[in-house]
Amino acid sequence: MRTVAQVIQTKQIQQVHTIGADETMLRALQLMAEHNIGALPVTEGGQVIGVISERDYSRKCVLKGRASVGTMVREIMSSPVTTVTPKQSVSECLSLITDLHLRHLPVVEDGRLVGLVSIGDLVKETIAEQQELIQQLEQYIRGEV
Repeated sequence: MRTVAQVIQTKQIQQVHTIGADETMLRALQLMAEHNIGALPVTEGGQVIGVISERDYSRKCVLKGRASVGTMVREIMSSPVTTVTPKQSVSECLSLITDLHLRHLPVVEDGRLVGLVSIGDLVKETIAEQQELIQQLEQYIRGEV
């Protein structure tokens, strides 16, 4: 079973964009649009204290008639945040995401943010792993191994 560290290494974009809790939602949306991402870890003093996503924005800001200019990230971010370590397996992360109804997991090592994995990253990795296993089994059945 592959680990979160392996998933992060295979991602095309490895840089993690973050935002401060006291930034406006407008700034968060601008960052997400600029980098074509759906969520940002929220940091304070170098620590991950939450996650803000397009889903948070639509449910906690738009549907409640709040303005993105006057709403601070702190007010609508998802917190407390569930994090994972680079050593955790893809399977463990998928279980967390499924059980807790999450879409993004910040990856933290020694208290420092080192990555972010999405449900899409984890599903993609699982499919690749299963395809590799099927290929190996087919080769074994044909006596090629």
